[in-house]
Amino acid sequence: MTQELEVYTIGHSTLAIDDFIRLLRDNYIKVLVDVRSQPYSRFSPQFNHDLLRNAMNYAGIRYIFEGKDLGGRPADATCYKQGVVPPEGHADYLKLVDYKQVMERAWYQQAIERLLQVAGRNLTAIMCSEEDPMQCHRHHLIAQTLLARGVCVWHIRSDGRVEEAKPLPEVRALWELYGLLACWR
Repeated sequence: MTQELEVYTIGHSTLAIDDFIRLLRDNYIKVLVDVRSQPYSRFSPQFNHDLLRNAMNYAGIRYIFEGKDLGGRPADATCYKQGVVPPEGHADYLKLVDYKQVMERAWYQQAIERLLQVAGRNLTAIMCSEEDPMQCHRHHLIAQTLLARGVCVWHIRSDGRVEEAKPLPEVRALWELYGLLACWR
C-alpha cells in the first residue's frame, strides 16, 4: 500500500444528519462505508440503514454496507475471547472480541481488500456509531489493520477536529520492528 492512501473514520453518535453530512463534506468524503454489525440505532434513527443510505444518496455520497465482515460484533464464536458470541444487547464488545482472531479471518481480509479498492478510487470514511474512536472497533480493529498496511487513517470527531490514528501501544513496538510505521510524522 502506498503512503498516499488515506481512509477516514467517523462515529455518528447522536448527530443530526445534516451535521453528519457537513462533517463528511468538510473532509471531502465521497464514499461512506458503514461498518456497524447492526446498521440501526434506537437513539438516532436517522442513522438506520435505509434512512442513512437515502440521505447519503441525496447528499451525493456513495453508501456501502460492510458491517457483516468489518463489523465489531462478528458472528463467529471463535472470534471471542470466551469462545461464545455474547447475547444481544451486551454493552462492552471491545473487551470481549479477540481482534487478532478477527484480523486472521479470510472474510475480514477480503473485506479490507474491498475497502482498500474503494479508498484507492475515492476519498472514503468508515462509519460506526461511537463518537470516540478509542471506544470503537473502527480504531481497535480496522484502523490498526490499515495502519499496518501503510494507510494513513484519520478520525473525524463530532466537533470537526480531525485526529491522526496511531497504532495501539501493544502493537506499535512490533510494527516498529518490521518497519510498518509508514505515515506517522
